[in-house]
Amino acid sequence: MSDQKYLRLPVVIAIAVVIATGLTLNGTVQAQSAPRYKFDPDWPKPLPNKWKLGGVIGLGVDQDDNIWVYHRPTDLTSVELEAELGVSDCCVRPPSMIHISKDGSYLGSFDAPQGHGMDVDDKGFAYLGQDTVRKYDTRTGALVGEIARTPERPGGIPNRPNRIPERIPGQGGPAPTTRFLKPPHGPTPAPQTAEQASAMAAFYAKYPPSTPMIVGTLEEIRVDEAHNELYVADNYLDGRVLVFDLDTLAFKRGWGAYGKPLAEISLDREDHEWVGSTPPKEFQGHLTVNYSRDGYVYAADRAADRVQVFTREGEFVREFVFSPPGTERGETGSRGVAGGVTLSADPEQRYLYVADMKNNTIWFVNRSNGAVLDRYGSMGENGGQFFGLELAVTDSRNNIYTGEVFAGERVQRLVPADSPRGRLLEQLATLQP
Repeated sequence: MSDQKYLRLPVVIAIAVVIATGLTLNGTVQAQSAPRYKFDPDWPKPLPNKWKLGGVIGLGVDQDDNIWVYHRPTDLTSVELEAELGVSDCCVRPPSMIHISKDGSYLGSFDAPQGHGMDVDDKGFAYLGQDTVRKYDTRTGALVGEIARTPERPGGIPNRPNRIPERIPGQGGPAPTTRFLKPPHGPTPAPQTAEQASAMAAFYAKYPPSTPMIVGTLEEIRVDEAHNELYVADNYLDGRVLVFDLDTLAFKRGWGAYGKPLAEISLDREDHEWVGSTPPKEFQGHLTVNYSRDGYVYAADRAADRVQVFTREGEFVREFVFSPPGTERGETGSRGVAGGVTLSADPEQRYLYVADMKNNTIWFVNRSNGAVLDRYGSMGENGGQFFGLELAVTDSRNNIYTGEVFAGERVQRLVPADSPRGRLLEQLATLQP
C-alpha cells in the first residue's frame, strides 16, 4: 500500500458497532455532546538533574491524583545524553519510574528494568510489566513480588528477568520510531523457517493457550482494588486477558476474543487476521485492557482496530470496530486505532477515551453504544499534539494524561474546558499579545 493511501484519512472516523445479538449498526460522529478539553502548558514542570524522558509506556494515577510515569530510558539517543559527557547542557539518563505531582512538580523516582504497562494501588505499590508483572514498593523501589511466568520463551530461550542494562555514559540507542518503519527504512522480517515452525509447535504443545501464567510480553496492567484483582493483557497468541489476585498474585481466570475460554484460543494464524470486512475471530495483537466501575472490562485490540466489551467474568457483551480494513483508510496495521482505552471520571463513566497511535488523536466514544462523539489532537510536536500516542489515563477530576513514544517521548495533561483551570486557559487564549 502506498504512503498516499495512508495520507487520505477522513476527518471523521467511521464506526461499526457490533452488538452481541449480531445486529450491526453503521454510523458517524453523533449529535450527542462530547467533553471539551484544553491543553495545560504548565504541566509538568521541568525534571531535575538534566533528565529527559524516553518513550512513555506506562501511566498510573495514585490516590492523591499524582502521576507515575514508566518510560524507556534506552529510547534516548546519543545526542540526548551529551550532558553525561560534559559537552552539552542536556541531557542525562533518568530512572525509569518518575513520580509527578498534580501541580507538575517532581516528587520522586526509582529505577527498575524497562518493560511495558504499569499501574499503582492505594497502598504504595507499583505493578510493572516486565515480561511478567513485578510488584515494587514505590517508597523504596524494592521488588516485593511477581506473577509466575513460563521458564522459557519461544525457541527454548531461557526466561531471564529483565535487568537494568549496563551502559556507556553518553551512548544511546536508535530512535524509537525506527521500530515502526516499514522497509526499506525499517527492519524486514525474516520468513519463518521449517525449523522455527516446528519449534513453535513444540512450544504451543508445552504451553497451550490455557497456560495459567504469563507467556508473552505484556502491554497493559490495571489494578482493580475494589475486587482485589489485577487485569493483565498478555501478548501470547496475539493477546489474552488474564486476571490475578492482587494480594497473592495467583491466577484466577482469563479469556480470549469474544469471551472464548483460554483453552479454545486458536493456533491458526488465519483466525487472527481480518477476512475482507469481517473482524478476526481471535485478538490480532497489541492488546490493552481497562475496566469500569459498573463491572465491564474493555479490551482494546489495536491491530484489529476495535474494542471488545466483557463482564468481569469474561462474558462477551459487544465490540466497537473502528474503520475496518476495506474502507477508505485501508488497513491500519500494528499502529491501529484502538491503542489504549481509559474511562471518564464522571459517576456514570459515560465516555471511553481511545488513544489512537495511527492518527495521533484521542477519540471520545459514547460508552453505551460505541458512537464516536469527537476527537482531540493530531500528529505534531506542539502542545496538545501527539507523536506516537501510546496511552492515556484519567484522574478523579477528569483530567486526561497522555504518554507518547516515537520522538514524542513526553507526558501531557488535558484539562476539562469547563473546569476552573480550563476556563482560565480559554480566557487567556483570547488575549491579544
